[in-house]
Amino acid sequence: MKPVIFGLAGETLGPDERAFFAEVEPAGYILFKRNIVDRSQLRALTDALRSLHGRDDLLIMIDQEGGRVARMQAPVWPSFPPAALFDRLYDIAPSSAIAAARANAQAIALTLAEVGITVDALPLLDVRQDGASDIMGDRTLGAEPMRVAALGRAVLEGLAAGGVVGIVKHMPGHGRALVDSHLDLPVVTAESDALESDLAPFRTLRSAPMGMTAHVVYTQWDTDRPASLSPTVIGEVIRDRIGFDGLLMSDDLDMKALKGSIPDLAAGVVAAGCDLALNCFGRMDDMIGIANVLPDISERARARLDRAMASVTRGGDQPPLEQLLATRDQLLEPVAA
Repeated sequence: MKPVIFGLAGETLGPDERAFFAEVEPAGYILFKRNIVDRSQLRALTDALRSLHGRDDLLIMIDQEGGRVARMQAPVWPSFPPAALFDRLYDIAPSSAIAAARANAQAIALTLAEVGITVDALPLLDVRQDGASDIMGDRTLGAEPMRVAALGRAVLEGLAAGGVVGIVKHMPGHGRALVDSHLDLPVVTAESDALESDLAPFRTLRSAPMGMTAHVVYTQWDTDRPASLSPTVIGEVIRDRIGFDGLLMSDDLDMKALKGSIPDLAAGVVAAGCDLALNCFGRMDDMIGIANVLPDISERARARLDRAMASVTRGGDQPPLEQLLATRDQLLEPVAA
């Protein structure tokens, strides 16, 4: 097995992809809108991936946050609200906001599990900061670390209840970035005391099964390298100070925050301490290059992967999707207008 998550080119597995994936055996896959038509097509695609590897617990992930980040869209699937709506409700009714976030996440999980998706890139634990890039904005759960952690825990619990593994992101915190890391490399110059508030939600939820790094330079810890490529940030901050021992993946290697060839970046994030590299675009030349330079997955990373995928088991008595959505909407009513 190679320590990488690959994207797919289209709506079905092509013969070249099928042969390549069977030979290389990546740790998992990530899906985007380009891979999705409807329920039957998507289920057939995820079943094909599982059959290829003979693993029912195969890591098949998606970014289904709600709001402006939704790969599975209406009218085929329900629309889900942005995280900021739960933050607004927390202002007036914290317990209702937590219950609404949990019900919403469980509803998301049911829609994913139905089509064979096992992992969702939620929750964001980035603490929102005034003046930062809007790339986080309404995707965040708030500007106060305790609130972010409380709502983030509810999201993890809801996803797990619906049979889906959650990912805490973007470690050790993207909330201060002044530019969008999809387009440029953010550099955060805050001092250590200020950065403690960024770390706090991740520390509270350090037992989460999976985490994702940020393509952000934190000059307090490493003046030259973004977190995804920094052994210092991964080892001393994420693993030691935060205490996270779950499966750690990089953010997407194709984001413009990173410079260099995709294979070299994949080797770099794994060498820095990420358990898995994330390569989203599904370009065969990049994937072949990654497979050629990456070592086999380490024993520790494989153990973390297996532990994460075993962390949730979908129970038999699930509330109907409609009931979860109705519960969420009733709770959100005071702030929905």
